[in-house]
Amino acid sequence: MLAFAIVPRAVSAPGLARAVAVLSVTVVLSPPARCVLRRSPPLSNFSAAHWSHLHPIDMFDSCNAKNFYHNKALTSPYPRSRVERTHVPADKVDWLAEWKDYQPVEYTAMSILSGPQWADPQVSDKSFSPKFNERDGEVERTSWNGLYVVENGRPRNPAGRTGLTGRGLLGRWGPNHAADPVVTRWKRDRSGNKIAHPVTGKNILQFVAIKRRDCGEWAIPGGMVDPGEKISATLKREFGEEALNSLQKSPEEKAELEKQLQRLFSQEHFVVYRGYVDDPRNTDNAWMETEAVNYHDETGETMDNLPLEAGDDAGMVKWVDISEKLKLYANHSYFIKLVTEKRGAHWSEGPGPECPE
Repeated sequence: MLAFAIVPRAVSAPGLARAVAVLSVTVVLSPPARCVLRRSPPLSNFSAAHWSHLHPIDMFDSCNAKNFYHNKALTSPYPRSRVERTHVPADKVDWLAEWKDYQPVEYTAMSILSGPQWADPQVSDKSFSPKFNERDGEVERTSWNGLYVVENGRPRNPAGRTGLTGRGLLGRWGPNHAADPVVTRWKRDRSGNKIAHPVTGKNILQFVAIKRRDCGEWAIPGGMVDPGEKISATLKREFGEEALNSLQKSPEEKAELEKQLQRLFSQEHFVVYRGYVDDPRNTDNAWMETEAVNYHDETGETMDNLPLEAGDDAGMVKWVDISEKLKLYANHSYFIKLVTEKRGAHWSEGPGPECPE
């Protein structure tokens, strides 16, 4: 099916204090959607602050434009703290909505302020001169979704207000880049036959899920991209650390594990998603972005040689059947849904919701 996606391209011009969003229309191939937007807002209403609502076009809920704004990034208390965000009404999330009395809470965790090597200094530090919206040495400060606004030396969350300024638990001002490997296989019976869902008749996919130590939620294994590191290396490293406990292996075990991982991560794969993540750690000035990639073990033989063992930030790890009933960290369920659409696998027993006229 052909789907039209509005993709913002950001450009700057002399004499302009901020970036101006230029919209272009591209045609992309996508699976048939059960529910699509029937009305689009006028182009004159779009600005750089709207990119997250448009990429991808059906992010979060394609039937309800207001849900394109982040949701989990508005929750209180802030993770691993007692800090309560300033309440942000739904009609005030967008930076274009006037709110003269907006007074967000300022919070950066002490673990960040203590100055670990992987974190930025405070913006007020005279020795800190970040190059926002570009690659800054080994640090990637560009966004997957284009230019973001910088005000008073601080990047502004392009998805809207969060009720909290500073960096919270995030090390970087602006985008904090992560990578999430979605490793899947078909659910099979003891004879090795694929198992289909009794209602939809579609084969059931399974993916490797971890239970996060920090919040107890189930999630896709993944983590932060180190400065100068290729995303492909991050994907393999994080899966090994969190789902296979590679950090605790002997040198001999690590060498064998590396061979098996190389086999898995050399198989057919596709990029599921690139862009903003609706993460509870996000603030007005720092936010999560990710590249999620699906590595599919069609026969299941590769993963049979890789016994799961939780490690690093993971408290538990297991194969999980994929369906719409999944409740995962941040918007990981959305990434999983995209994988089922690509693979033609089971997701929902009922028909998708009809879009209102």
